[in-house]
Amino acid sequence: MENPFELINERLERIENLLKNIYNKRGDLDGCFSGSIVMNTKSVATYLDLSVSCIYKLTCTREIPHSKRGKRLYFDKNEIDKWVMENKCFTKKDIDDLASDYLLKNRNKFL
Repeated sequence: MENPFELINERLERIENLLKNIYNKRGDLDGCFSGSIVMNTKSVATYLDLSVSCIYKLTCTREIPHSKRGKRLYFDKNEIDKWVMENKCFTKKDIDDLASDYLLKNRNKFL
């Protein structure tokens, strides 16, 4: 009988290879497993489901992380993902946990 962990590893490798093939066939996501992806204004607008003019406004007000080379704007996908998640809304459980941690750390102030 074959080791079940070896079977899992083989299947994961096959899945990873299939995903790499899919991403390599799509030109806009080339090299996504090796490092960061550089996107232009149109691809960022599509990725964030915003208009191109909205992206230009966000860059003009310096709200969205970007780089400029000449007249062209470039965006790092990893930085865009971080920027999107900056204003994460906390769940009730997260808030309760934060409050409990705060009260435990500062209990001398409340006694």
